[in-house]
Amino acid sequence: MKSLYLPGSLRVGGGSIDGLPDALRQIGLRTPLIVTDPFMASSGVLDRVLSVLDAAGVSARVFDGVVPDPTVASVEAAVAVLRGGQHDCVIGLGGGSPIDTAKMVAVLALHDTSPRALRHPHVQDQPGLPVVAVPTTAGTGSEATRFTIITDEATQEKMLCVGLAYLPRLAIVDYELTLSKPWRLTADTGLDALTHAIEAYVSRQNNPFADALALAAMRGIWPNIATACTTPGDRRAREAMMLGALQAGMAFSNSSVALVHGMSRPIGAHFHVAHGLSNAMLLPAVTAWSIAAAEPRYADCARAMGVVDAGAPDRDAAMALVSALEDRNRELEVPSPRRYGLDPERWTALLPLMAEQALASGSPGNNPLVPDTASIVALYREIWDRD
Repeated sequence: MKSLYLPGSLRVGGGSIDGLPDALRQIGLRTPLIVTDPFMASSGVLDRVLSVLDAAGVSARVFDGVVPDPTVASVEAAVAVLRGGQHDCVIGLGGGSPIDTAKMVAVLALHDTSPRALRHPHVQDQPGLPVVAVPTTAGTGSEATRFTIITDEATQEKMLCVGLAYLPRLAIVDYELTLSKPWRLTADTGLDALTHAIEAYVSRQNNPFADALALAAMRGIWPNIATACTTPGDRRAREAMMLGALQAGMAFSNSSVALVHGMSRPIGAHFHVAHGLSNAMLLPAVTAWSIAAAEPRYADCARAMGVVDAGAPDRDAAMALVSALEDRNRELEVPSPRRYGLDPERWTALLPLMAEQALASGSPGNNPLVPDTASIVALYREIWDRD
């Protein structure tokens, strides 16, 4: 038997943000706290959401202090704002950081605990306040998952937190909110979504339900990501990317991510590299390392993405996938850690700790080929100069 986890309600499509008040009323919510970041607050997106809510008589307060790679301190600041009002739900507005912050705030609102106590392998199924997710990037899939990631500043660890409490009660997925996103953000978040789809499909926890979503996500993301980057106003490409990110999020929420994500989180925590970008740095090398343990599955990915013809032999298709990922990284200007400008001495010194933290996250255990510490360190060394 396989348990499946999906958001309680979804509204998908251009202009769906205008239906937010009605969607809240349908599930009996009236007094949200909006959790977002300074960019959303200054870009006009927050004002638009507040205007939609105000016109419908919905009173909302705002916390706009979310930071990239949300920290325990930033979460605690948001919780303090929430406790200063009477709120029945938390709206995460923005990319993965605001939505992840909103998820943790919603749990801490009703439970006397801490993010560190909630980290994997703890499973937080007992609910907090309802979470409403309004993504403004096509990438993280956080609007559809039962996961959140919070950084412990004391240890520089990105803590994976798991449970039904983090699964949004409602998600508003409006691709029009992504039309103004810049090239680099579009590329990084799109590559993040692609990684979700591939890892969900090859995960040791794969299942037919998640497989269908993952393959659909790959079919939508791969042919549209470059167009979304170079022609940001292309509505067809933006819509395909947003739907693909949602499908990939639902896929990995039901089969899990794997080694790329396990290795990516420490890079983000210690060096503050954007999550999607660090995933992209790792994806070709980890895919090449893992192929032997799941060649038919990686071949299916290549076929779904149109990298090879449907009749290509598994071995040829899997190797073509690696080449295509490398080519796409060059096209989207994904640097190696060295070219990105990371400190080489600090990188080398941190490799054992990063490998330990990657394994502790649990994600590498879902990889087709399960690594040990030495294997992870070797992969980190390999990507240092890989372009």
